[in-house]
Amino acid sequence: MSGSGQTLTEGIRERWRRRAEGIAGELRERGVVAVAVTWIDTGGITRVKTVPVQRFPHAAAWGIGASPVFDVYLSDDSIVAGRYAGGPVGDLRLHPDLDRVVMLAALPGWAWAPADRYDQDGGAHPHDSRLLLRRQVAELAEGGWSVRAAFEVEWVLGRPTADDRFVPVTTAPAYGMARVVGLADYLRDVMTALGDSGVAVDQVHPEYAAGQFEVSFAATDPVGAADTLVLVRETVRAITAAHDMRVSFAPKVVPDAVGNGGHVHLSLWRGGVNAMSGGDGPFGLTEAGEHFAAGVLGHLAALTAVGCPSVASYLRLKPSQWAGMYACWGRENREAALRYVGGCAGERDRAANFEVKCFDATTNPYLLLAGVLAAGAAGLGDEVRLPTPVGVDPGALTPQQRADAGIHALPTTLAESVAALEADAVLGNAFGPGLIDTIATVRRGEIATLADLSPEEIITRTRWRY
Repeated sequence: MSGSGQTLTEGIRERWRRRAEGIAGELRERGVVAVAVTWIDTGGITRVKTVPVQRFPHAAAWGIGASPVFDVYLSDDSIVAGRYAGGPVGDLRLHPDLDRVVMLAALPGWAWAPADRYDQDGGAHPHDSRLLLRRQVAELAEGGWSVRAAFEVEWVLGRPTADDRFVPVTTAPAYGMARVVGLADYLRDVMTALGDSGVAVDQVHPEYAAGQFEVSFAATDPVGAADTLVLVRETVRAITAAHDMRVSFAPKVVPDAVGNGGHVHLSLWRGGVNAMSGGDGPFGLTEAGEHFAAGVLGHLAALTAVGCPSVASYLRLKPSQWAGMYACWGRENREAALRYVGGCAGERDRAANFEVKCFDATTNPYLLLAGVLAAGAAGLGDEVRLPTPVGVDPGALTPQQRADAGIHALPTTLAESVAALEADAVLGNAFGPGLIDTIATVRRGEIATLADLSPEEIITRTRWRY
């Protein structure tokens, strides 16, 4: 498997080169002329280097040059510098994961592969989020555990305008069939392209906001789930452009409407058994399932610096908008940050999972899942218990009622979330001081860039960046 995080030896490079030659031959036979090799920066933007298909074997073995400065890019493409990253000096190599090469059905003639980043001596780049996630998966596996994960992808569709305003392509009712009828050709093309690109789509439906849709896909291993999220977003982006529309995955697109979330579903497994069902705990949780979920819940404040990484994220994270701004949990409670999804009787052993609702699509999914797994693993190790489940909208309670129930709000600004991350020992140990400093540097750069702007101005600045 490409990108396991080991030091790249001559033997590994030669093995990757030979395998990539076979892949390149198959791609050429199917009309592919170029491979897009992507990684996600600290701010959640998908960055890319492209190689002609005939150059792909060399890229697999020796990588594609890219500056480490991308670790400190902001969403507007300005650059900051931290103690561990930034500046014009240095070089990394992007190595495409040969297990994840996909022909892009939405972009004929193109293929795609996610990258793992190494230095020129073949060592893993310490700020590479995909390799970090691999390490977290491997650490869980040492205890016999695995996690299945999936993202929900929400987006809004706008009409092209000369002034970059958002004009929804449809104002048909939320969740309404009229919205599907009006955009049937577009949605057909999205589903066809996703299926032809190997994405196992679970469902597609209109969402609440004007022009908003959502797609969910089957759960898989965490690295695969993050890869699939990137593939889904870029497929949606390509199909939207082909239909002469604009797409935004931003957490807030207009001030007076709900935003785009990036909900994550997680289940903990061992020996083919789902730890989120079949136990004696609340709602059938096993002890291990409860410990893992409690670990995630206990570190949610710090995780918002990763899962809600933009200034605009906190315009979405509001009470009573199903954004999950309160750090509590409940069975099928869509206002709780951690929603327990039990599934239907007869399939709970397969379907039971937790949904983390507070995150949005500006996140780097690899970095986010690495943090979530570290938090869950800490809960397992410390045998943490969940608090009493919440069966009402926590936003409808009085402040005193929430205090009595031990319910507290998640950070309400990006600055608060960064402070929580820097104070979190579990995430600090998992990420390391260099990555923590880089994340904080980028977040503070975003804050400074948008300082003193009104919510409307923040939304205008960020609407089309994601």
